[in-house]
Amino acid sequence: MRAALLRLRRLTGLPVAFGGLLHETGRLRIAELTGAATGALRGLGVIAGNGLGGKTIALARPCAVTDYPVARHISHEYDPAVAAEGLRSVVAVPVVVRREVRGVLYGALRSALPIGERVVDAAVAAARDVEQALAVGDEVRRLLSVTREPVAGAGAWEEVRAAHGELRALAARTVDAELRGELLAVCGRLAGAADPVAAAASAAGRRGGFPVALAPREVDVLACVASGSTNAAAAELLGLRPETVKSYLRAAMRKLGARTRLEAVVAARRAGLLP
Repeated sequence: MRAALLRLRRLTGLPVAFGGLLHETGRLRIAELTGAATGALRGLGVIAGNGLGGKTIALARPCAVTDYPVARHISHEYDPAVAAEGLRSVVAVPVVVRREVRGVLYGALRSALPIGERVVDAAVAAARDVEQALAVGDEVRRLLSVTREPVAGAGAWEEVRAAHGELRALAARTVDAELRGELLAVCGRLAGAADPVAAAASAAGRRGGFPVALAPREVDVLACVASGSTNAAAAELLGLRPETVKSYLRAAMRKLGARTRLEAVVAARRAGLLP
């Protein structure tokens, strides 16, 4: 959220940007501010339908006013906080994930000037960044819940393997270094988990007496292949070109001594690189 607000100010020149996410109660709480002169807006709770942000939540679309204190198309429950910060022209953009409003980003001027399309477009782009981050977080939580379930039977192991592949793909696309590290750590624990069938096939995890070492991207590609992805699908998941995926796959197969994609996946599992 904070990164998106900073980007919004940088792209538009707006002096003030702020925003927050909806909580389980359905109330939006302003948690991030940049460029603010006071703390009047911090912690402000916004209800759907009330004020400019509440109207944005209710309609799930961007809304703007040229002069907040006298705007006729919004209610004025939050005028004291807006006046304390000296805001006049304000734009509010919803953060929508899977058709559900999850937050609102605001940009504001301290002068009563029209908010142009360029500013609205920049605010929408900033909201998209937050939407993508929330969507990734939702998917990570879903996949982690799968990995925490007791593993019993071939079907359960296939779920764990699918979760592993999706988590690696998410990690490859995650800009946040800390979150990416956490995802890869979970992937490492999953890869080291002992599937009885795979363990029975081989517990050594070695080829020719030496450990097998694959580059991270090679493991990413094999994880996608293991979940049934084609080269084109793996490329889309990982944000790579299909030719690049083929190159990583060939390199992994060579290191694993495999002649086919299936042999490469089996060898990677024996080496403890995939669950």
